[in-house]
Amino acid sequence: MKLLRTIALDPSDTFLFDVAAEPGEWAVSGAFRFWDCDSAKLEGKARAAFRGGFLGVQSWGWSTLAQIVPATEDDCRSLVDLLARQLVDRFGAPDMATAMTAAEEEVAFSQSLCTHPVSSLIAVHRASSDGEVRESFRRLKLREGQGHGKAFSFMELDDDVQPDGELRLADLGREPTVR
Repeated sequence: MKLLRTIALDPSDTFLFDVAAEPGEWAVSGAFRFWDCDSAKLEGKARAAFRGGFLGVQSWGWSTLAQIVPATEDDCRSLVDLLARQLVDRFGAPDMATAMTAAEEEVAFSQSLCTHPVSSLIAVHRASSDGEVRESFRRLKLREGQGHGKAFSFMELDDDVQPDGELRLADLGREPTVR
């Protein structure tokens, strides 16, 4: 059996989403989180989660990528139980029986995405058309002989340089205002 886990190749998810999933969490598509949203009105981080996020079941956060991993029957049962509890606690499911049914369906759908080899990375793209959410999934392939690594290279900074706690990525493209 195979399931999906969140993976972070770089820190970009922490900037992209309101809540980023922790690397290694069990993951599901999470499209159900948008069932009552008008996707055309979503903006910023909520729009990013709608368009390309997998839901980390533990944190209820988002991950750009999920990795196919081997899993046991116990892992699958634990995932269903955890998701059902989250559906009651965070999503307002009316009772555990209803939540269990929904969780089983969501986990079965996630399993259906795991037709590729273990360690494959999966990306999702969501769009709304005629009031329906449509998802497409693709497998990302590594070049021959490469293992998973960082998605981007980062410049190393001297240890005595402190990060700017007021940095906002959205402001980087704007002209500075004179005060």
